[in-house]
Amino acid sequence: MIDIAELRRFVADGLEAIRSEVVDAEIFAAWNEQLIARLNYTSDIPCNGVQEPKSSAAYGVGVLATFREGDELRLGFGSEPGDLSLTGVRLALEKARRNAVHDPDFHSFPSPSAERPTLEHYHDPKVMELTDETLVDLGWEALEGALLTFRTAGQMTSLIVNGDVTVQKEQMAIKSTRGIDAWDETTILMATITTMIEKEHVKGTGWSTGTSLSNFSAREAGREAARSALNTMGGRRITSGEYTVVFGPQAVTELCDNLIIPALSLDSIDAASSPYVEKLGLRIMSPLLHIYDDGAIPGAMASKRVTCEGLPTGRTDLVERGLLVGFLADDYTAKKLGTNVRTFMPRNGFRFGGGGRNFRQRADIFATNLVLQGAEEVSHDALLARVGTGLYIGRIWYTYPINGLGPGDFTSTIVGDSYLIEAGSLGQPLKPNTVRINDNFIHLFQRIIGITREKKSTLVWAAEETVVAPELAVQGVHVENIAEYMG
Repeated sequence: MIDIAELRRFVADGLEAIRSEVVDAEIFAAWNEQLIARLNYTSDIPCNGVQEPKSSAAYGVGVLATFREGDELRLGFGSEPGDLSLTGVRLALEKARRNAVHDPDFHSFPSPSAERPTLEHYHDPKVMELTDETLVDLGWEALEGALLTFRTAGQMTSLIVNGDVTVQKEQMAIKSTRGIDAWDETTILMATITTMIEKEHVKGTGWSTGTSLSNFSAREAGREAARSALNTMGGRRITSGEYTVVFGPQAVTELCDNLIIPALSLDSIDAASSPYVEKLGLRIMSPLLHIYDDGAIPGAMASKRVTCEGLPTGRTDLVERGLLVGFLADDYTAKKLGTNVRTFMPRNGFRFGGGGRNFRQRADIFATNLVLQGAEEVSHDALLARVGTGLYIGRIWYTYPINGLGPGDFTSTIVGDSYLIEAGSLGQPLKPNTVRINDNFIHLFQRIIGITREKKSTLVWAAEETVVAPELAVQGVHVENIAEYMG
C-alpha cells in the first residue's frame, strides 16, 4: 500500500498543476488491494481444502472538471489507471476535456461541510500489513469451523465446503478547487461460506464481517454454514398461499439491497422509478418501523471517515414510524432536487464498483450501514409466539422487482434456513428451492407486525453496503410452491 501522506501530496500537487486550465476541478486518487483465500473442500474427492491465496491491486486517479467554452460551462470526467504522477493527472484531465458536455442539472462541486468526520484512525494497521500466511490461516479457520461442526453432528461424508475469506484495503484522497481536502483509510474483512450435504440435498450459508482482526471470526462463519445445512435436513414442501412470515436477517438484507435501498435513493426519485415519488412526509411503511443509514458507526463493516466526495459520513434518517422522512443522496442529486424548503444531506456519494473505491468513475449514491429498528422490539422467541403459525424464511436469493421498482411487485426464491412455525416455535425445515415468494414490497413493509431487538450486520453477494438487520414478522405474504425440485 502507498503511504496515505504520499497520496494526499499527489492530489494536492496535481490540483495545483491543472488549476489554471479549468474553471473548477476535483482530483480523486485511490489505492485498493484485495486478498482472497478461497475454500474448496470435498469430503469424497481429494482436494486442497484451501486454495492458494489470490491478490489484486488497483490504483489510479480520476479528474472531474468544468471548462468554459464560449458562454457555456462544460463538465467532464476522465481517469488514468496505474499512474500516480503528474503525467497521469494530465492524461486524466485530457480525457475529461474530451468527454466534457453541458449539463444543465449540474450546480457546483461539493464545498466543505460544517460537520467534522467522526471516525479517525479506525482502520487496522495489522490488516494493512497482512501476510499471506495470516490470510491462509483465516481460510483454514473457516474450514475448520465448518468441519468440526459437521463432525460433532456425525456428518463427515458427502460434504462440500466452499466460499472465501476476503480482506479489502482501501486508501483514498480527494482535493478540489472548492476547498475539499479529505482522505480515508479503510480495512474490511469478510467471510462468506457455503456448505452442502449432497446426499441430503441441503445447503447452508454463514458469514462474518469485521474491520479489524480482533473483531472478525472466520471460524464462526464456517460453523454457521455447517449448522445451517444440518438444520435444513429432512425438509418438506408446503402448499401455495398466504402466510404470516418471519424474515431472518439474511432475507431482510436481500429485500433491502434489491428493493428498499434503490427505492429510497434520491436518483430513483429523480428518475421517477421509485414507488415513493411525492411520498415525502407520508406513511409508506408500518408504524413499527424505523430505517436509517449511518456510515459512521464505529466498527461496522461499511463505515467510512468521509464519502468519495470528501464529505463526512453520518446518519441519514429515511423512515420514522413508517413515515418517509429522507433519501440517500450524493451532492449532485441533492443540489439538483433540493429547494429552499427541503434540502438533502449528501452523505452517500461513493465510487463503489467492486473491490473498493473506484477512481474510474464519478460518485454515485450508495448505502453504507442500513439499520432497521422497531418502535417496539421483542425477543426472537416472543416474535415466534406472536406469529403462532406461519413460516420462518431465513435465506432467499434471486430477488428482483417485476416491471421495475415503481409497481412494487417482486419475486424471490427461498433457498435454505427456512422452517414451519408451529405453536410459536420453529418446526420442520422447508425443502430448499421449492418455494418462491411472489408479493409486493410496498405492501409487504406495511404489513409488519413485529421486529426483534437482536440484529446482525449482514451482507449479500456483491453488495458494498451492510444491513443491520433484525427479524421481521409480516402478515399475508404470498408464496408459491415450485412445481419441480430444483436441487
